[in-house]
Amino acid sequence: MWSSVDFFLTDDSDEESANVSVMRRNIRDSSNPLSLSDDDCVKMFRLNKEAILYLLNLTQEEFKMTYRNTAILPVRRICASLRFLATGSYQQCVGNDLNLGLRQPVVSKVLAEFLKVMERKVCPLWIKSDMTSDEKKSASTTFYSKSGIPGIIQVIDGTHVKIISPGKDTRHMYYNRKGYYSINALISCDHEHTIRFVEARYPGSYHDAFIWSFCALRQFYTLRNTRVGSREQHFNQKHSKARSIIERVIGILKARFRCLLGARELHYSPKKATSIINVAAALHNICRFYRIQDPQNDIIESVIHQDDQIYNGREDYSATSIRDSIRDCL
Repeated sequence: MWSSVDFFLTDDSDEESANVSVMRRNIRDSSNPLSLSDDDCVKMFRLNKEAILYLLNLTQEEFKMTYRNTAILPVRRICASLRFLATGSYQQCVGNDLNLGLRQPVVSKVLAEFLKVMERKVCPLWIKSDMTSDEKKSASTTFYSKSGIPGIIQVIDGTHVKIISPGKDTRHMYYNRKGYYSINALISCDHEHTIRFVEARYPGSYHDAFIWSFCALRQFYTLRNTRVGSREQHFNQKHSKARSIIERVIGILKARFRCLLGARELHYSPKKATSIINVAAALHNICRFYRIQDPQNDIIESVIHQDDQIYNGREDYSATSIRDSIRDCL
């Protein structure tokens, strides 16, 4: 079987560039990503074949097609984009993959188109904050059994997604307190680890409280500097048990789609980084629906540990008064 390494070691040589293009085309024409086993599909693309076919059926008419014999089929566009999201590798490495055979500029165009199609067609179907009465009841029961706090139907937390410097005019806005450029993405989930809400438009220097002042959802912050044995500490312990669910969901999201990990760093504009976060969240929910196994626990725990943060900004006092009322009833 052909190896991508065999063909692309001389990719930058002018005298062999024509041969490389032919070899890429041969790989593209002779391979089919969906011929892989389900396990290999999940390993490479994070989705199994059934989920990939679902995306293909839902979106294939949205992709622009040409009538040239070198046209990239929608299934290959989807798989190339999923491969990037799964690994966070440079686009040339994604394109050189044995089952794809695409040039870096092609991967760039394919990814841009894929993100637009996904945000328009898929994200609205798979990320919904609204819950039915039965869903709310089930969520409230589950969260109460876990934390002892009544009335919880979703939990929310922020996570920083590392990006390159967006340019001298705006880079100060994206430089966060951890010492790197990022998007501060707020994510909520329900008791079944389904992502219900994503807000990924704001720069990394913005605190959660500021972002939430412009959002429909609200969060309650944990009380700080509590005394041992106090009601505040009792509340914090229960609150931490409920909050652990969203921490794990964010850990699963980043472990599955490694382009979101700080070690990878998104080499895109903030606007495109926002699209990547939104699409990854929708794909996470699709993985849940198709019962695709989560990444290994040690990988998830490592992501959670790296991502852990404590809010040190100004409190929302309207939220604080509500939180104190909950505390006093526990």
